[in-house]
Amino acid sequence: MVNLVATPARGRGPRQPILGDARAGKLASNLSAFGRALRRAGVPVDASRISMAQQALQMVGVERKLDVGGALEAVLVSREQDRAVFREMFDVFFRDPEIANKLLAQMLPRAEGMAEPPRQRPRVREALAPHRAGSQAPLAPPDKELDFDAAMTASDLQRLKHADFNAVTASEYRLIERLVREVRLPMPEVPSRRVRAGSRGARLHWARTMGEAARTSGEVMALRHLQRRRQPLPLLLLVDVSGSMERYARLMLAFLHAATRQAHGVKVRRDVFAFGTRLTDLTAAFRLTDTDAMLEAASTAIHDYAGGTRLGQSLSALRHHHARRLVGRRTLVLMVTDGLDTGEPEELATELQWLKRHSRRILWLNPLLRFDGYAPLARGAAQLHRASDGMLAVHNLASLQELAAAVSKLLGNR
Repeated sequence: MVNLVATPARGRGPRQPILGDARAGKLASNLSAFGRALRRAGVPVDASRISMAQQALQMVGVERKLDVGGALEAVLVSREQDRAVFREMFDVFFRDPEIANKLLAQMLPRAEGMAEPPRQRPRVREALAPHRAGSQAPLAPPDKELDFDAAMTASDLQRLKHADFNAVTASEYRLIERLVREVRLPMPEVPSRRVRAGSRGARLHWARTMGEAARTSGEVMALRHLQRRRQPLPLLLLVDVSGSMERYARLMLAFLHAATRQAHGVKVRRDVFAFGTRLTDLTAAFRLTDTDAMLEAASTAIHDYAGGTRLGQSLSALRHHHARRLVGRRTLVLMVTDGLDTGEPEELATELQWLKRHSRRILWLNPLLRFDGYAPLARGAAQLHRASDGMLAVHNLASLQELAAAVSKLLGNR
């Protein structure tokens, strides 16, 4: 992390703007440090991208900061949701040499006085935050190679993959929150009512057939057909934010936001609600591209976080005020809850039957399946078990990675 525009030295003429000190040969190490900081913020950056970044800077030059930023963004960012994080990280990383020197020591146990830019995104703030570990290692000399990569060992990642979200430490929880954004949930596709030109289909595409015949003196050389377009199933996401789901709700919101954004390049229709003692519409928050911005908007909208659970009343509010969100009988409902409802089971049974009649499938994503021999014996859980078409575990990274195959299997059985 260095200043792009160097200040003139005393008694000398103005120096040319350079990326780092070319005489010391620190361009490669500075780019590597920047790449590691991006990786800590959740942006996928590997050694090949760092190598391409060096080549890009050699081609565009380092005289202008805008050119440097544009070149690095072109080769280091591959997802739209990471662009805002990259730009903010770039501005912080290449802003002030004093701040840069302190940010270089971000992985060391003592980095006192690090200036924090105002209104940083959580991913950028966590990536640049010093770790307050118990060791007392001294700061390294300026020219010494510093290894401040936050990547964990393979054994640590394997352990976290199977660790229960409710049993990890705060630092591990933050790491898992970044990892769940990389898990994808490709949704099954169904034929839509819209049609397009194709090589096969039940209906002939007369306009295209006759248009091609006009170019061959009226000879019909081939029959063109109309085939139905395919589109991903519309989703209704219901996430329990009660006290018993406190450790799972934020992770599941982050996972569902990133995993269900699109399928096969097509944007998925998503209607999202959080429920506890009341129903909260999070659909507008889920339209935000950045997951951190979504979580911030959701936190502002939810007023009953870590409270009780009244699923029956929440479904009743859904039926009375948001029934049009269900697209015929095509909507796939993903309900994230442990089923520990405190309302009346009769009301819950009535609302679940209504929801079942107006949806394609109801899949219950239950973190309590982490326990061997779990049975839905609670009153609310028993009603959910009767109404749902399948119950899947969502208590660790491994279960989320297996969720896509499980959803496809359940939908294909019908």
